[in-house]
Amino acid sequence: MDLFHTLTELIDLRSFSNLWYWIALAVVWSSASHWVMGVPFDMVYRARKQGGQAALDLEAITRVNVNRMMYITEVSGHWVLGMTCFVLAMLGMLGFYYGVEFAQAVFLLAFPMAIVGLINWSSARRINREGLAGESLVRQLTITRLFIQLVGMVAIFVTALWGMYQNLQIGFLG
Repeated sequence: MDLFHTLTELIDLRSFSNLWYWIALAVVWSSASHWVMGVPFDMVYRARKQGGQAALDLEAITRVNVNRMMYITEVSGHWVLGMTCFVLAMLGMLGFYYGVEFAQAVFLLAFPMAIVGLINWSSARRINREGLAGESLVRQLTITRLFIQLVGMVAIFVTALWGMYQNLQIGFLG
């Protein structure tokens, strides 16, 4: 046996039949719905219930993350958008036109996360433009989380359907 054959047996590149892919999918969406615009959502709950210092902490960390996102947008927003579109188009072509299952799996993770990035950016723009604070900031972060969770539900459903289709088409023995 050569090294390449041993490695491909150890690291299964058939993504949709690999348990690690599904664990990674769950971790990605769990993290995406917990970290709204880089703010841990437990801070939002604590600010809503306790107010005071917890609300001030939420406003401070949100302001830092909003300013960071707006700076990145101003400095290199076009480049980030162009590279993201290029990578997604490349993954889509490799995956769905040329039939590379690994590219399909990465695309089904990356494309919805790009939508999550747009949701976070849009929310950051609104918070920056309107200067949201207090209860209106908590409401905006909660709505942003709801949209992220909706995208996550649809993405997990589509990924599961596509993964089942791929596994049934290829067969369970490969």
